[in-house]
Amino acid sequence: MKAIVQDRYGESAEVVLQLQEIATPEPGPGEVLIEVRAASLFVGDWHIMAGLPYAIRPSFGLRRPKTRVRGQDVAGTVVTVGPGSRSQPGDDVYGTCDGSFAQFVAASDSKIAVKPASLTFEQAATVPIAGTTALQAVRDAGKVRAGQTVLIVGAGGGVGSFAVQIANALGARVTGVCSTTQIELVRSLGVDAIVDYTKDDFTHLDKRYDVIVVFGGGDSVSRLRQALTPEGTLVVGGGEGGGKWLGRGGRLIYAPLLSPFVSQRLVGFGVKHNGNDLSALRELIEAGKVTPIVGRTYPLTGVPDAMRDLQAGSSGGGKTVITVRD
Repeated sequence: MKAIVQDRYGESAEVVLQLQEIATPEPGPGEVLIEVRAASLFVGDWHIMAGLPYAIRPSFGLRRPKTRVRGQDVAGTVVTVGPGSRSQPGDDVYGTCDGSFAQFVAASDSKIAVKPASLTFEQAATVPIAGTTALQAVRDAGKVRAGQTVLIVGAGGGVGSFAVQIANALGARVTGVCSTTQIELVRSLGVDAIVDYTKDDFTHLDKRYDVIVVFGGGDSVSRLRQALTPEGTLVVGGGEGGGKWLGRGGRLIYAPLLSPFVSQRLVGFGVKHNGNDLSALRELIEAGKVTPIVGRTYPLTGVPDAMRDLQAGSSGGGKTVITVRD
């Protein structure tokens, strides 16, 4: 099968990512073999490719990536199943795995679910990582309830666009923080208000929020707390920038350490992928409450171009999709 393979870390996609012919994987116990129809790209794929920040390397490989094939979001059709799998050949599924930038991939049955029938494979491929991250951040970590005021930092990004819609579905009044170029996209998601971070600093405005969920920017925990109500909740997820050792990871550590000493609830958030949340997302999608936003699409041979455009910030609005088979 054809796959995008990486044998060393590096920041140049054209150098470290190669299209190669490799063996088709065999599904083990509790796994399925998926014929990949589409995959999607997110910033974490770039970090794994580059091996940055260095703090991620104990998990993904100290000197080179443990998994040679890149890609984690997948949508496709089950071909064969391993012992103990609940899926059946012919099932159209979506989920997370290691190595989705390939014609076939072996995935854990516990990390996939039946694809929403209303979505194309390209649309479905945008959901697993971003959608699950947003769902757990808003519903579980943020404990968002109807009537609350919620601020989503990074509302125009892959995770943020799902977070806005999920918070809306829970009955919150949502404000999105984004750049000028993303305003129309964020407005289309149904926000109550928008803050353009290129013009206004939301931490210095008079408005205070019950819940702030952060998927971008470089504001410190102290600055973010200024925009919270006295007993509000801050959920710190990802964020680009920072040093090569920790990136923005310092906020994830500092927030929960500070939380016991202040009246506000401060959460450092990390996602746990599972099929149950993919099923919950399918229900929201089929009810018309969540709609994936597809940005640019690339063929499998175009993964290096897609990775370069993603890092340059020129991938357009919505999630970047890799179409593997029409």
